[in-house]
This record gives sequence, structure tokens and C-alpha cells, in this order.
Amino acid sequence: MRLTSWEEDRLLIFSAAELARRQRDRGLLLNAPEATALICDAMLEAARAGAGYADVEAAGRTAVAPAQVLPGVRELVDEVRLEVLMDDGTRLIVLLDPLGSGDRALEAGGPGAIRPAEPEAARPEPPTRETLELTVRSESRRAIRVSSHYPFDRVNARLVFDREAARGFRLDLPAGASERWARGEMRTVRLVRFGGEGGEGGPAGAAGTAAEGNP
Repeated sequence: MRLTSWEEDRLLIFSAAELARRQRDRGLLLNAPEATALICDAMLEAARAGAGYADVEAAGRTAVAPAQVLPGVRELVDEVRLEVLMDDGTRLIVLLDPLGSGDRALEAGGPGAIRPAEPEAARPEPPTRETLELTVRSESRRAIRVSSHYPFDRVNARLVFDREAARGFRLDLPAGASERWARGEMRTVRLVRFGGEGGEGGPAGAAGTAAEGNP
């Protein structure tokens, strides 16, 4: 037997609808695919019997009652689109909220529900940390880079500045950023005291300094 693709789809819908009918007859609530299959099967049956557009649409809307589906299925099956073969040709029928009976509100918190987030508790402002500015001069023959979170008093010895004043401080830069001194360059930088549990010596494992080439 040779079947067209439309006839194969019709058999697939019928098989799914027949399984859904068995589940319903056993007293089980229907899931979304089962409810959709019954709705489509009812519309195709009505069209096959010669019903008009309005009657085919009504057959789909009355195929499954809201009380016959699992919680949340009405929200999942919010639209059914089906092409049916009628006396005047193929027609597209669109059912919006096919499981709605007009007297039952959507379930609060069901699938697709929008629930506003709880307001976040006000976060305390981070404590203000001590800052200072130091003038730093490079005596290296090569450029020197200092990373953001390296203890500044431990940087390359060829950077000349007040190291005792810099103890417990780092460059006031975002994590991963760095400052660069060219040969003989002098510049003023802003430092900020370390926070957390690193102590005055700075956090363990902080990135170091690097010279671009031999010093």
C-alpha cells in the first residue's frame, strides 16, 4: 500500500490519539502530546465527515476537557495549528488556548509563568581602603611591568621608590592589569592597601614583576 506523506501523518496522529484515549479511559490525566493528538484527531475526523470550518474548529475545542489533563498542560498547549482537508480544499485551523473553558484561570506558577524575583537584601558598602601615591623611577635598561595585585614593596629592585611606605600595598588597578616603566622612566602611581586575609605582605601566590629582556 502506497501512502502519501499527508496520509502517513494522519496515521501517526490517529495512533497517538488512540493511545491517549486508552490512557483517558483508564482514568489517567493526559500529558501535552496526548491532549494535542486527541484535539488534532477530532478535527481531522470532523473534516473527513464533511463538517465546515466552524464545526471542525468546535470539534477540536471540545475534544479534551480542562479537567482531563495534568496540571500545567493547558499552559503548555497554548496553541494548536493543523491543516485539514475540507470539501473546498486544504485549510489551516489555529486553536488558541484549546484547553481553556473560559471559566478557569491559568495556574499560578505553571509552565511559562512570570514570577518576580524577591528583592535582594541591601549589600553593605565595601570598606574604604587606604591609598597613597608614590613616585617610582626605573633604573633598568629594559622595560619593567608590575601586575595589579603584586605586593609593591617586592617589585623589581631596579624600580626606585620608598619601599617601606609601600609595604602592604599594591597598584590600584583592576585584576590582571599592569603598569609599565620604560628605561629611565619616572612616574607617579596610586597604591591601595591589600584587603582580605593576605596581611601586610599581600596575598600568597600573587603574580610578580617582569622585565622585558635582560635588566
